[in-house]
Amino acid sequence: MKLPENFWPVIFALLTALFWGLYGPAIAVARQHEQGNAFKPYLMIGIAYLIWAIVGGAAGMTYTKVPFSFSGQGVTWGFIGGTLGAFGALTLTLAIFNGGKPHSVMPIVFGGAVTVSAITGYLQTRNVAGAQPPSLMLWAGMIGMAICIVIVASNTPHAAPGKKTQPASSTTTPAEKPTT
Repeated sequence: MKLPENFWPVIFALLTALFWGLYGPAIAVARQHEQGNAFKPYLMIGIAYLIWAIVGGAAGMTYTKVPFSFSGQGVTWGFIGGTLGAFGALTLTLAIFNGGKPHSVMPIVFGGAVTVSAITGYLQTRNVAGAQPPSLMLWAGMIGMAICIVIVASNTPHAAPGKKTQPASSTTTPAEKPTT
């Protein structure tokens, strides 16, 4: 049995959605354990990216027999893409650590990313010979995406806000002690 031509891209896209969909809730848990400090978990995000990118990239290059030479536009744009991904991870981390909840932040991230990707694709191809102008359905889809972001973010079940308590292991500094 022959698989459809778009089978693997769809599988990998679905896995990406799974991983990135779990990313927001995972950093929300990190937020709970770090009491508002976004930078220790963000450092670990960077270490994880570094390790998995090196292992995965080296394995992929070995498997496809691509030489380990690093020059040219592919390397430059790969670095730019990685930088954009890292900044996206930073701003997502900061959104969660500044009180954003995954059920509201993640729809904005993914709906916004789809819209930015569509606009970027249009801008990259608008002056290419034979390129088609965007249809009204593209713009309708973007408006629909914005509506869907609001619907998903407002209707995702989530726990009621808990009572804030100070961790038992933490100590109060003189600046934090209540005045009488």
